[in-house]
Amino acid sequence: MSIPVVIIVGRPNVGKSSLFNCLANRRISIVDSVCGVTRDRVSVRIGFRGKYFELLDTGGIGINDVDHLDDEVNAQIEIAINKADLILFVVDVHDGITPLDVTIAERFRRLDKPIQLVVNKVDSNKFELSVSEFFKMGMGTPLQISAVERYGRTKLLEKITSSVNADEKGEDDSVEMDGMKLAIVGRRNAGKSSLINTLAKEERVIVSEVAGTTRDSIDVKFTIKDETFLAIDTAGIRKKSSIKDSVEFYSTARTQRAIRRADVILLMIDVTLKISQIEKKLGDYIKEQVKPCIIVCNKWDLVKNAGTSDFSKYINKLMPGLSFAPISFISAINRENVVKTIRLAQDLFKQSEVRISTPQLNNFLEKAIRVNRPAARRAKEAKIYYGTQVDVKPPTFALFVNDKKMFDRDYERFLSNQLRKEFDFPEIPFRIFFRPKAVVEERKKKFKKKVTRRR
Repeated sequence: MSIPVVIIVGRPNVGKSSLFNCLANRRISIVDSVCGVTRDRVSVRIGFRGKYFELLDTGGIGINDVDHLDDEVNAQIEIAINKADLILFVVDVHDGITPLDVTIAERFRRLDKPIQLVVNKVDSNKFELSVSEFFKMGMGTPLQISAVERYGRTKLLEKITSSVNADEKGEDDSVEMDGMKLAIVGRRNAGKSSLINTLAKEERVIVSEVAGTTRDSIDVKFTIKDETFLAIDTAGIRKKSSIKDSVEFYSTARTQRAIRRADVILLMIDVTLKISQIEKKLGDYIKEQVKPCIIVCNKWDLVKNAGTSDFSKYINKLMPGLSFAPISFISAINRENVVKTIRLAQDLFKQSEVRISTPQLNNFLEKAIRVNRPAARRAKEAKIYYGTQVDVKPPTFALFVNDKKMFDRDYERFLSNQLRKEFDFPEIPFRIFFRPKAVVEERKKKFKKKVTRRR
């Protein structure tokens, strides 16, 4: 059963995105005083007192978009309205009833949809008396709230869950959607939104030749043969020196958060352009977060007289830090190789869940150290006493040694390459920690002493 959909609508700058973040209990939509920051439908699943629903943020109705994307923004709003089980019509108590509010109200009255009028920015007692003015709009009893101060949040959530048939399986606050999470990242106009729409099989996000069309990170659920996935569309990244305003700054921050949230990263590259510092820095951040990654070469249908092998060598030469990452060549618009890329992502996700038994790992370490022993320092021989896998996603290994200073980055890289050859994760990153055995033994002694004292 699909969960109920609740959408937030209203004219620009009434605080729709602030309300969205308030109800979600975390910062998802970008909030800025600039009109027209939100363009696409931003969604989150919210749980309240054991019930949950999907909440959608939308662009401002009647906005004059600086990039002339008014028609595209309005189309996204129309799609959201058609999907809605409840509409939250947001107005601003500071501005009172504006002509545009009246126009929107007249339009909504013709809809066969339940509507709740929400008066926002009631952040002090002096504005509470002004709320009664909004009865004139003929939209029923208005609910007052201050999204920034979180005043009225509980009442609004009670109203929402009582007005829609909310499924009784949720948890409090925002709840991650089910399925493997894929973050789609890259520079502007690499084709990220086109890929999202191809996966969703609908115009889920705005696709435009205007650079920087996507600003928020947008969660989009899609299915392939009854399997559910979650794709996270992100804003195109620019050089730090080219970031003009706070909107672009927050877009970059949300892209980094999307990478941290995701199970697998799709790093989109426009094959008609040279690889730049943007792709390299994104690759460095993906590696830093130890995330499985596919380098997705988009617009391959536009390339002539070039082979995938040569282009793969070019990528590996410029991005050696992601040499373990598989490379996929697609055309997002033509749907070429898209499903195969998602299946490859599934395989990487499975690799990240692999667990090696302690005996297997220690047998491997014995062989590896016979092949390549770290150089001795001051006649001191490097020793690995034993190792164990302490976590998955990513696979994480703790190796107990006599002196961790004797195991440098080169030796860590050697062990990583050997692990990939030996076990079932040839294409994912993992962590290796060197721990002095003496410190571990000392901690064990202290723990035993504490237990003895308690007895």
